Amino acid sequence: MDFEAVRTFVAAAVAGQFQEVAADLSITQQAVSKRIAALERHLGVRLFTRTPRGAELTIDGQAFLPHARELLRVAERATASVSPSRRPLRVDVIASRLATSGLMREFHRSYAHIDLDVVKLFNVEAAVSALRSGAIDASFRAVAMPGHSLPDDISSVRVLDESLQLLVGPGHSLASARSIPLARLAAHRIWMPGIEPGTEWGAYYDDLAGQFGLTIEATGPNFGSDALLDTIADTPSLATFIGEQTRLVWPESHGLRRIPVTDPTPVYPHSLLWHRDNPHPALATLRAHLATSATAQEETWTPSWVI
Repeated sequence: MDFEAVRTFVAAAVAGQFQEVAADLSITQQAVSKRIAALERHLGVRLFTRTPRGAELTIDGQAFLPHARELLRVAERATASVSPSRRPLRVDVIASRLATSGLMREFHRSYAHIDLDVVKLFNVEAAVSALRSGAIDASFRAVAMPGHSLPDDISSVRVLDESLQLLVGPGHSLASARSIPLARLAAHRIWMPGIEPGTEWGAYYDDLAGQFGLTIEATGPNFGSDALLDTIADTPSLATFIGEQTRLVWPESHGLRRIPVTDPTPVYPHSLLWHRDNPHPALATLRAHLATSATAQEETWTPSWVI
């Protein structure tokens, strides 16, 4: 059904004169008549009868009018649902407790008038696919992975280098350390059950382990952060890495310690990705806001493939 014809019909039903409708729609009276005639052919009924005073609705026209108005309302809502200026800004943050989620909370506090949808995609391939399809407007990722490069239509900018810390329980031999050189961790087991092969974070920790001779284990099921914290607290032989800005809460009885890693400090590089042709007006605001994000200043390490 031609929505312009439906719109013209509703306007004519209100005005009662094709000439007035033509002036309101900035078209000719002949164009109004053609649109109404085409709609009548489509429906197989007459919608108006001509009278000395203009045009009056037939019984069929009166029956169709409320449905025509609803059709236009639905069409307007459908258009608004994909209009960049009216839909929320959709951002992928990977996980709710990571630093990237904190960046978005800060953005929301600064720009509370901007509607946000926060999503969590699995890896960089899924994020790039969603960016290219328009399912999301931006994604936080560590890019690029070894052997991979971003498509030409995807832009990225480094927004935050997050220092890694060692998390240990009270019985761990390093529990009393104020800081620890990265090379000294080669003698300790680091357990990270959330590492998934083929992901950008998996590639990051593979390079970290390989370059510094670390033992990073991803064995066992990943039952989530609470189970990880319980195990680290109760197992003196295990430690894990945690981002400096990662938000985790544990019982005081766990006695967990966050220990800064130095010489060099491994940092996880968070970049913002977006499609070059994305028209959402809030995307530029987000990029400008993130340009003020702090980065680590001390001697740091990232894999050579990180952009």
